[in-house]
Amino acid sequence: IAAGVLGVLLITSEYATGLIRTTLAAVPRRLPALWGKAAVLIAAVVAVSVPAAVTVFLAGQAILGRQHLSVSFGAPGVTRAVIGSALYLAVAGLLGLALGALLRSTAGGIAALFGLLFAVPILVGFLPGTLSDEIGKYLPGAAGLAVTTVHPDPVTSLAPWTGFGVVCTYAVVLLGVAAARMRRGDV
Repeated sequence: IAAGVLGVLLITSEYATGLIRTTLAAVPRRLPALWGKAAVLIAAVVAVSVPAAVTVFLAGQAILGRQHLSVSFGAPGVTRAVIGSALYLAVAGLLGLALGALLRSTAGGIAALFGLLFAVPILVGFLPGTLSDEIGKYLPGAAGLAVTTVHPDPVTSLAPWTGFGVVCTYAVVLLGVAAARMRRGDV
């Protein structure tokens, strides 16, 4: 949530204060400004979340080790899950950035992000039978979380890197639509 909200705020704060005019005066072609914001967001989120994920893993293992439930960092799927959680946060930030660029409203961007990650899965949960599971695993939240799971359930989850690819596709498509809007839109 925090990474997605950071992505929204990274661009909507400029629209709210009118400083987007200054940014676009400095970079009149507009798209390099969006790609620069995306690159800075990814770098910042990964720089913070990788050490945080490793620290949380090690702290959790220290607690679980007392109950003889610990697992090593080199165990199958563990490294991917720890690093994948940091990567998923970066993509969540990109989703927020794209929604913020599309809507140009902090409240609207955050609401759309929450709707995409939380409300849509709830609505899909009301679908009958296995249709809910089949559609649900392709939604951005569930797809992205697949890379953070050591042993994903094949019924309700995609394979780890497939799920990460799906959530990256959501981010790329939304960034593409945001880029099209920025390119042809006014301030």
